[in-house]
Amino acid sequence: MTAKQLTLSIESPASDWLKRELADFNAFGQNTIVTSTETEQIRLETYVNEFWTAKQRAANALHEISYRACFKPQLPRFFIERLTLPGDAVYDPFAGRGTTLIESALLGRVPIGCDINPLSSILTLPRLNPPTTEQVADRLSHIELEDIDEYPEELLVFYHPETLKQICALKKYLIKKEKNGESDQVDQWIRLVALSRLTGHSSGFFSVYTLPPNQAVSVDSQKKINEKRNQEPPLRDVKNIILKKTRTLLKDCDDQIRKLLRYASNQACFLTQPSDSIPQIASNSVSLVVTSPPFLDIVNYAQDNWLRCWFCGIDPAAVPITMARKVEQWQCEMTKVFLELERVLKPGGHIAFEVGEVRHGKVKLEEAVIPCGIEAGLTPLLVLINDQKFTKTANVWGVDNTTKGTNTNRVVVFKKSN
Repeated sequence: MTAKQLTLSIESPASDWLKRELADFNAFGQNTIVTSTETEQIRLETYVNEFWTAKQRAANALHEISYRACFKPQLPRFFIERLTLPGDAVYDPFAGRGTTLIESALLGRVPIGCDINPLSSILTLPRLNPPTTEQVADRLSHIELEDIDEYPEELLVFYHPETLKQICALKKYLIKKEKNGESDQVDQWIRLVALSRLTGHSSGFFSVYTLPPNQAVSVDSQKKINEKRNQEPPLRDVKNIILKKTRTLLKDCDDQIRKLLRYASNQACFLTQPSDSIPQIASNSVSLVVTSPPFLDIVNYAQDNWLRCWFCGIDPAAVPITMARKVEQWQCEMTKVFLELERVLKPGGHIAFEVGEVRHGKVKLEEAVIPCGIEAGLTPLLVLINDQKFTKTANVWGVDNTTKGTNTNRVVVFKKSN
């Protein structure tokens, strides 16, 4: 397909309604600015606005699990509501903490996920089948936190000696139940919540003050934090912290939400493997893909998750996370994924592929990912840039909000031909 043919195809009536809605969008007091993204192959209309924002209603509390480089629930909701119907399958090939899957379930869609990191399913699946607070409290009351077979003293930079003992005992209990095939939805929920409480910056975590809970610093780094703050790890009650967080996560789970989650849980599929080969997912079965892939080398998932992996008995070095250091290498990996996405998508199905500006805005991955989708046989429709600050309209194409890292959500929308 030539660039001219691509230009004609994206002007089809089937995509006009979405472009009109984006162009007219003014839900949060800002008018959309329409500009363009150009590659050697194609020129795409690009829509810049606050399409989802903190001014919206809060997302369901089930989402309140921290994970590095995750997007807000409002992002998948924006596309799920516009591009699917209840009962449709929504897939995320880089599932992370499971934001797309949880939001799909809450909207009555069928969630499908894949992630090479085994932590992803541990963080996601229990929230598709949550127990009640009463079930969690009862189970915790029957778990003895005295029996340990390890006591890694290097972790005392994070934990009070008695707290570390409780954590080690809980780890032993959970791993033993799983190994014996006895782990149920309550045990899996407790493991999920414990993972979210391992380290943080308040009394709601097991640890002394440390970096935010989406990553764990090294032992040496924590020693420096303790010295700088003149702090020692306080005693924490592991069971009470788990129960308190459980109440927070489940506060929005009324009967209707639980009904939706039960439906989704019965239909859901989660794969722990590379997303460039997913034969378990049938061809032409997915209505929408919403995802955010690994961004070059800016996030070290194994390093960030070393403590969570320890708690779950996972060797982080054995998890082959994609860490592309050059754009060309990243494009090669993404093209492999797009070939599988094209296969599993229904004719007329869509992909919302969220990328970011990295290396201080010098690399705009939306320009790099467009050729990947084209090579896989998909049609790029548009680029959406969600800029919540939206402070420099004169420089809106650059969306230069000055800080490091990813300042905006930059989403390329593709479509599979009918």
